Amino acid sequence: MDAAIGPSIRERSVRRAHISCDVPDPVACLRSRLGQGPFALVALFVSPRSDFERVVHDAKAAFGAAEVIACTTAGEIADGGYTEGTIVAVGFPSTDFAAKVVVVPDLSDFAHHSLVDQITTTRAELAREFPMFGEEFGFLMVDGLSRMEDQLTATLAMGLGATPIFGGSAGDGANFRKTLVSASGRTLRNAAVVALVRTCCRVKVFKTDHLRPTDTRMVVTEADPERRLVREINAEPAAREYARILGLDPEQLTTFTFAAHPVVVRMGGQHYVRAIQKVTDTGELIFFCAIDEGLVLTLADAKPMVEHLAGALDALAVHGRPAVILAADCILRRKEAEEKQLTGAISALLSSHSVVGFSTYGEQVNGLHVNQTLTGVAIYPPAAP
Repeated sequence: MDAAIGPSIRERSVRRAHISCDVPDPVACLRSRLGQGPFALVALFVSPRSDFERVVHDAKAAFGAAEVIACTTAGEIADGGYTEGTIVAVGFPSTDFAAKVVVVPDLSDFAHHSLVDQITTTRAELAREFPMFGEEFGFLMVDGLSRMEDQLTATLAMGLGATPIFGGSAGDGANFRKTLVSASGRTLRNAAVVALVRTCCRVKVFKTDHLRPTDTRMVVTEADPERRLVREINAEPAAREYARILGLDPEQLTTFTFAAHPVVVRMGGQHYVRAIQKVTDTGELIFFCAIDEGLVLTLADAKPMVEHLAGALDALAVHGRPAVILAADCILRRKEAEEKQLTGAISALLSSHSVVGFSTYGEQVNGLHVNQTLTGVAIYPPAAP
């Protein structure tokens, strides 16, 4: 295509790059690999092995006027699928994208009405400034140890209206000690960043999980909702009763047990996963999602993971293949793939469908916080200029 007419479709597509976090200047390498900007938005998924503060500081300087957001991960998804110890960058060229970022600096004390107004106003500003971009979506990064994702997503939904949103809870590998997010070079804890994006590209926000409810149900009879902690199920000690239902010894409960035998709740005619994080020393269960007394949990079992993911990704390509799929994928899905020796097959699928992103401590889609799910946005190639 003649340069006077405009950039080629390939040049205008969403850019992506990754680099080992051990290289001396990872941001400079990523900047070079992403290619010529300018970018409206750059999203970074940063291994907890990295110097996060240095990465986000350098990225803000490197990408100029672009909005730069970042979070730590429980593993990354790069061009070859699942990976660890890397920094993944996704750049949205300003030829086809516009973005504004809203920061929630303290999840323990945010004004719900004020946040709704801020989201509504920012959406309106984007629509007014970029009327040529008719598609929109939101992307959320939130501190994965805040335990505030449920409240936050419910609040955001009120301001977003019909605009779809997805996101993920920042991770810390399998350590669960320190999770960070960033906007404009600032490192934040107990915080969230929301990128509102408009584009001329067709987009589709989606979620998928390979779990199906069984007929086995249980009731939460004692819980501490603020800590996402369940003390009793069916009026029995929680871990012991959960293990009994599975036919296991309570001492046998592991991360893989929780990944292989999750529980789901029914809302609005659909089932959503409420994954268990761990067992306490006193036999209580800590969940990744909101939990409360009286909640009916249904035991779920798994469909074949590879086949189900292949079907979900193929469905996104029925009317044309996405240029990229930006994804937030639960750490428990990665753990299940590792335990079942499916990592290679899953990685090959992710790579062949241009999926990039990160593994999370929880996923968000529209007004809900879920677990053991892959959420994302499929972004299709822009039309020829």
